Formats: sequence, structure tokens, C-alpha cells
Amino acid sequence: MKKQVINMLVVLLVIVMAGGCKTTENTKDEEMKERLAQFEEVTLTTDLSWLSDSEKEILGILIDAARLMDDIFWMEAYGDKEELLNSIDNEYAREYAKIHYGPWDRLKNNAPFIEGVGPKPPMAQFYPEDMTVEEFEAWDNPDKTSLYTLVRRDAEGNLITVPYSEAFKEKHEKAAELMRKAAGLAEDEGLKNYLEARAEALLTDEYQASDFAWMEMKESNIDFVVGPIENYEDGLFGYKAAHEAFVLVKDPEWSAKLAKFNAMLTDLQAGLPVPGEYKSEVPGTDADMNVYYALYYAGDCNAGSKTIAINLPNDPEIHLAVGSRKLQLKNAMKAKFDKILKPISEMLIDESQRKYITFDAFFENTTFHEVSHGMGIKNTINDRGPVREALKEQYSALEEAKADIMGLYLVTQLYEIGELSSGEVMNNYVTFFSGIFRSSRFGAASAHGKANMLNMKYFADKEAFVYQDNGTYKVNFEEMKAAVESLVGKILTIQGDGDYEAAKEWIESDGVMTDQLKADLEKVNNAGIPVDIVFKQGKEVLGL
Repeated sequence: MKKQVINMLVVLLVIVMAGGCKTTENTKDEEMKERLAQFEEVTLTTDLSWLSDSEKEILGILIDAARLMDDIFWMEAYGDKEELLNSIDNEYAREYAKIHYGPWDRLKNNAPFIEGVGPKPPMAQFYPEDMTVEEFEAWDNPDKTSLYTLVRRDAEGNLITVPYSEAFKEKHEKAAELMRKAAGLAEDEGLKNYLEARAEALLTDEYQASDFAWMEMKESNIDFVVGPIENYEDGLFGYKAAHEAFVLVKDPEWSAKLAKFNAMLTDLQAGLPVPGEYKSEVPGTDADMNVYYALYYAGDCNAGSKTIAINLPNDPEIHLAVGSRKLQLKNAMKAKFDKILKPISEMLIDESQRKYITFDAFFENTTFHEVSHGMGIKNTINDRGPVREALKEQYSALEEAKADIMGLYLVTQLYEIGELSSGEVMNNYVTFFSGIFRSSRFGAASAHGKANMLNMKYFADKEAFVYQDNGTYKVNFEEMKAAVESLVGKILTIQGDGDYEAAKEWIESDGVMTDQLKADLEKVNNAGIPVDIVFKQGKEVLGL
């Protein structure tokens, strides 16, 4: 009898434990389903009927090459993609890991969402995990700060550099082969030259020639941004470039609207609100602004929040010689405006100012954000070298804040001289302010996130907006205009001085999310407004 009771208790315990596991499992399912629901799916497609047969074939080949960049970025951001995905039992968590290229939520300050996973290493996979900052700085190696080397240890444990062309040899060679195949089909001479030069760059780690070739590619209906480009993923120093790719097709009609602004860049630079030594560099004007439909994202640009505009190359020597190209991704931009920014503004912006929220203003603000990356100052005025190197890991956040605010400053100037006339400048101010809430939902961990916090805190200190009892914000136009001008000056001065300590102190102090903003974003999240978009994309979607 005693044995039977014990057996019954064991059975009951198993049932209770199973039920508990089931409850935990269901809770995890619901949590991850909610997280996935934060992303609105957008299909990346457009009318391709006007392209030639060879151009359509090229698009398919470039998508294949882009997928290789996706594979490499997984290695840089996390490590073994398949090992991670196979270790995740929860199907929703697995899908979420694909969006974030790892087990850390890029929209929640890189917090892990897989049990047992520690914090995201700031060095990603660019450096050994056991390497200290002091060890790196004491290491005498001219290639250690290169955008295109990994830092590893040799058999004796000494630090060494490994060129990307060697570290990712197989995938670089395959991508180069595909790009040369596409070049053989290209009817546009600029596209042909660029693809051949970029293929060579993947094999040699010498990218400047291909960047110049890309700058010269002005007439092609197709564009392809590919390779190691942005340095945001390197949270340790900001030295290492991560792999990504965009496959794009031009919107000729909207591109024509932007053509006139290139000739104005020199005058706009001269008019920046800083002393002459901080704006003495002359931005290159042999560049172009164009509007594109995005057809495929891969790697860094596809991780977490999605890029809606591009300003490249990042090379300051090219900026000074010929400028940079500004690519606006119209379909991705419109999706974010319609599905995210507009609904947020209807919750958080004073009813009397909602009429100022327009797509044209959003488009202009985004366009001149990218223009601003190519302006300002690239080299310090006191022999501290390039701004990027002088400010180290603080550079990216400050540069994004600069582009945000200088972009709004330029829009203001262009309205005042009559070169912009699609609406009124108040549209741009209120739309920009609304945009801070949209992009703040990505968290404050990224460079863009920190930039949002810096801008928001500065506006608050300058009384550029008022928070009302009904939970909405109202922009004070004159105060915001003055704040924009003074903030441009503050950022350019820190950059020109290469003042690392000032940048670090400012970002650590103000580059954080306030309790009020957290409460506002919680309200937005509870309303079910998507945080960002995720893409349905590929050759099948395009019918290629």
C-alpha cells in the first residue's frame, strides 16, 4: 500500500512538472510571438518591366552575391549561425534570432532573449574575447586599426591581424566570381567597371579604387552596395567594418528632383554656423543624389532596424576629392512612415501640429541627413588625425547626431532661400521630432540610438518642445530652430578638436533614455504600433 501511494505521488509530481514546463513553454511562445509582432512585414518589390533582360539577369546574380555577405556578417556579429539556430527549440525565438543576427535584441539595448546567453560582447567577433583594451593599445602593429582585418591570436597566444580577404576567402572569391559574371552582362559601362573593381577589392582588401568607380557610376539603372562598409558592429573601438549588401533599382522620376542640390554643397558648407577653421574643408560636388527601390538587404544593414538611406563611401579622402553618393530607399522609407511614424505622431504629437507630419518632410529630412555625413569636418584642426580615429568608439554616435541635426539645419536654410518649397519648414521640424520617437524604439545602445538621446536631451534643455498634461508634445519652432543651430556648432567643434574626452563625457551623460521617454515608448508599444519592418525579399518575390 505504501509503495502504491509513493508511485501515485511520483506520477502526480511528473504530471505537475510537465504542466509547469508546458506553462513555461507557452509563456515563452507568447513572449516571442509578441516580439515578432513588433516587426511589420514589407515585400521588397517594384515594377521591373522597364529593365532589359540582361539587367533582370544581373539583379538575380547580385542577390546571390548579397547572400554571401549575409553569411559573413553572421560570422562577424555572432559566429556559427547554424549552431545557434539549431540550439533554439522555440520556433518564434529562432525567427527572432534571424532578424537580429544572434541571440541579442538590437532593439532592446542588445539584451539577450535566449536563456543562458550572456551580454553581447562589444568586440563582436572582430577581436579575441579575452583581449583587453590595454593589450590592444600597447600592441605595435600598423594594421590593427584597419577596417579590413580581424584580430586573432597565434599558436603562442600573441595578437595577430588576419586580412578579410584571407579570413573570408571562400565567400569573397565566390562573390567576386558572381560580380564578374554580372559585369560581363552589364550594358552600362559604369556598372561594369564598378563590379569588376569591387570584385578585385574583395580579393585584395584594397577598396578605394572600387569606391571611386562607384562614385563614377551615375547612369546605371541598377545599384549594388557590397562588402565590408560600416563600423557600427565594432562596439569596442569602431575600427572594423562589417559586411552588408543592398540590391537596388533606380526611380528615375524622383531622382531627377534631387539633382540640383549637388551644386549647392560648397555654399551650404560655407554657411555652417561654426568658425572658419571648422568648415574649411570643401566637400566634393562630383557626386549625385538618387532615389531607389530596395530589392534586397543583406548583413549589417538588415540586422534589427532597417536602413532607409545610404551615404557612401565613408572614406574621408573620397569625400574631399569627389564627395559622396546619397541613395534614398523610397519603398523602405515610405513603409516606415506609413506604418510607424504616422501612427506614433497621432499618439504623441499635439493635435494642432499633426498636420505638419508629411512624407515629403520625412523624405527631405532623411535625404539631408545623408548629405550631412559628407559635410562638416573630416580631419581635426589640431593634428590629432582624422576625426574618426581621434574620437574612437565615440565617433559613430556623434557622427549620427551631427547628420540628424545638420540635416535639419540644411533643410531650414534651403527653405529660407527658396530652394525647397514642397511645404513649409515647420513640417520638417515636427516630422523630425516625431521621428525621434520612432527611432528611439531601437534602444539607446546603437550609434543611432545614442544620437537620438543626445538630440532629445539638448532640445529639452533648450525648451524646443513642451510636454503637455494630456501626454502629447508640442514643438516650439523658434526655440527648436535656435537649438538646431547651436547643436550643429557644438558637435562640429568637438569633432574638429578631436576631443575624445568631451565626446565620451557628453554621450555617457546625455546619450541615455529618460524615464519620460521610456514611459512614452511603453505607451506606443502597448498600442501595437510596429517597432520596425522586416522584409519578404528575394528572387522568387521579384519573379527572377
